[in-house]
Amino acid sequence: MARVELVMPKMGESIMEATILKWRKNPGDSIELDEPVLDIATDKVDSEVPSPVAGVLVEVLYKENDIVPINQAIAIIETAVGAAAVAASPAIQEAPTAAPAVPFVPAPAAAAAEITTGGRFYSPLVRNIAKEEGISSAELDRIVGTGAEGRVSKKDILDYVQTRKAAPIATPVAAPAPTPSPVAAPTTAPAVSISGNVEVVEMDRMRKLIADHMVMSKHTSPHVTSFVEVDVTNLVNWRNRVKDQFKKQYGENITFTPIFIEAIARAIRDYPMINISVDGTRIIVKKDINIGMAAALPSGNLIVPVVKNADYLNLTGLTKQVNDLANRARQNQLKPEEIQGGTFTLTNVGTFGNVMGTPIINQPQVAIMAAGAIRKKPAVLETEHGDVIAIRQMMFLSLSYDHRVVDGSLGGSFLRRVGDYLEQFDPNRAI
Repeated sequence: MARVELVMPKMGESIMEATILKWRKNPGDSIELDEPVLDIATDKVDSEVPSPVAGVLVEVLYKENDIVPINQAIAIIETAVGAAAVAASPAIQEAPTAAPAVPFVPAPAAAAAEITTGGRFYSPLVRNIAKEEGISSAELDRIVGTGAEGRVSKKDILDYVQTRKAAPIATPVAAPAPTPSPVAAPTTAPAVSISGNVEVVEMDRMRKLIADHMVMSKHTSPHVTSFVEVDVTNLVNWRNRVKDQFKKQYGENITFTPIFIEAIARAIRDYPMINISVDGTRIIVKKDINIGMAAALPSGNLIVPVVKNADYLNLTGLTKQVNDLANRARQNQLKPEEIQGGTFTLTNVGTFGNVMGTPIINQPQVAIMAAGAIRKKPAVLETEHGDVIAIRQMMFLSLSYDHRVVDGSLGGSFLRRVGDYLEQFDPNRAI
């Protein structure tokens, strides 16, 4: 019999730890090759961890909600073949370091985390980031944590660092607390009175991350939103005409989303300064055009998979990418790298019957576009015989942008250019 370590896999370049959400197998259960053993969560995405071998789960080294560094053994699987020595799990590429004499006993909690004078636990990764950024222990204790038991995750401290650069927070010095003023702003959230026929629901992990990210974005970027109304009659008529043939030819349903992404990518080429991020007083111009598309999950939460190099894909390629990412997002099967690296985001509020929206920027990007519902409306058309009123397919586009680096001229011109590309859609276009 051989004993094989199941290790915490590396889920991305910047991810150094993950939280165990749920064990799907218990000690004594049989496991097939590549069968999911547990579910884990990182700052970016939830994932399944498959077994590298077939055998029996004999030992679980960490409990649910524990935060475990990557490459750390989390369980032992016993196989029916092989030598008696412990084998390294093929679930990661890097070979683990030599094991001590008792290889299967998990390290004590103090080895994986450090404690401040306030009694709060921090992972070595968080402590190292704090040290590099000059964050004191007192300042670290004030950061709101979204990890298990309120622990500060890597995302929490990186978000705090970014906010701190935009508005530095002075390290407090030892001094008597001032007497509160009757007009002073409260330092803590006001107490909420709960009575009557109510239900209190704790936010899940993803909702907490979304909440923190949205608050951080509004704190970081002064938001401005511009709107245009677009006549997409030609586009709608073309899709209605070709959708059955497209499905038959490519095996894909063509929606409006890939068409919107195509227009956005073209407009970004015309206005590359919309495809940037901000680092302090530096502007980072992104050469790749990676379009994130906000997707609603069955849980009600949102996730933003990214179509990489969207400007190099034709409409068929965009359709395949959009459908694949959307389907796997709903099934919680996205890889960490598929929700990273976005340079611009599209959200389709029309999916919910909304005619327009004022979306919040997906940091560190500087702009996000919302596509409203397409409605039949009377519109004035200019013809060679004079103006006429006709029934047209109309929609609103809105663009929220970071007014630190995108002014009204750039934001409005870019938005208008996207609208122009949609209005100029060729109704005779071949598929």
